[in-house]
Amino acid sequence: MNNIKAFAITIGIPAALFFSSCSHTAGKSEKKIENAQEEAAFAAVALQKGKISSSLQIPGELIAYQQVDIYAKVSSFVKKLHVDVGTEVSQGQLLATMEAPEISSQLAGAESRVKSQEAVYLASKANYDRLYNTSLTPGTVSKNDLDIAQARMKSDQAQWEAGKAAYREISDNRNYLEIRAPFSGVISARNVSAGAYVGPTGKGSEFPLFTLQEQKKLRLVISVPEAYTGYLNGNSEVNFNVKAFTGRKFTARVNRLSGALDARLRAQRIEMDVINTDKKLLPGMIAEVNIPMNGSDSTFLVPKAAIVNSTVNVFVVRVTDGKAERVQVQTGREANGKVEIYGNLNEGDTILASANEEIREGAALKQVKIGQ
Repeated sequence: MNNIKAFAITIGIPAALFFSSCSHTAGKSEKKIENAQEEAAFAAVALQKGKISSSLQIPGELIAYQQVDIYAKVSSFVKKLHVDVGTEVSQGQLLATMEAPEISSQLAGAESRVKSQEAVYLASKANYDRLYNTSLTPGTVSKNDLDIAQARMKSDQAQWEAGKAAYREISDNRNYLEIRAPFSGVISARNVSAGAYVGPTGKGSEFPLFTLQEQKKLRLVISVPEAYTGYLNGNSEVNFNVKAFTGRKFTARVNRLSGALDARLRAQRIEMDVINTDKKLLPGMIAEVNIPMNGSDSTFLVPKAAIVNSTVNVFVVRVTDGKAERVQVQTGREANGKVEIYGNLNEGDTILASANEEIREGAALKQVKIGQ
């Protein structure tokens, strides 16, 4: 038993010496790290106000300034097409001629009824005139007979006017057999050929006869997110480009703002007119729109590396009396490595140019070099 105790004591002494040596070494290492941190030089900047000029890239779409699908008003057959896809037309130009023989028959019948009702009216009017002239001699014609003749004349006149209205209606329908352009533009689609049956309802009305677009003037449509709606107004000018013309910039000016946010996208619809006299730009093209975002007020600007996004908050490290002070901030726009910040700061404050979470509140910052 005595031998066992002696062995345990012999083993314990080196172990104690070993742990004591490790503890002493670890303490020296931690002290060296602390001293290195204190002796390290921290780059800093003097807080100043400035303006950030950046831009936002938003996709847009070019659409025709005016576009209409042209259908047939009455049931008829296509007699002749005067235009085709790509034809440039002017307002009122004849596009197609239709034929409907039944309309001609209806028009002839309506004309006959008008003439018949006119004859009846003229006869009743002549009868009334005779009775009236005779009634000028007292006792020759009773008042009742004169009133009856006058009522008959007015009734026949009303029938005549109704007949003329029916004739005009059929005549107007016959005018619809000539399809004319409602405005100047280009025929971008044709869906019928000569002899095709068309009409306001039924199989012939599945597709429009033509699609007409005004292409010399286009609309550039964009949806601007809520956060950026304040950068555009009725006088703003933007640049855009399209894939068809690489390296070429086009200019447009804001003409219409919807004044409300889309319930689904939470974005405002904005339209710009684009003059396209040479018709190089085509409706349906996707444009990349460059929206300038020039700040109106000066704000504090710091390097991006100066901002620390911790799990708790966003802050910068201010040097106060040689010690670190965490100042909570809110960030704004970013451009060219600079970020807008808002918080309890003053112009001229010394801010670390590169900060991290390892710099604790109140840590000593002995060597701080202020740069540009």
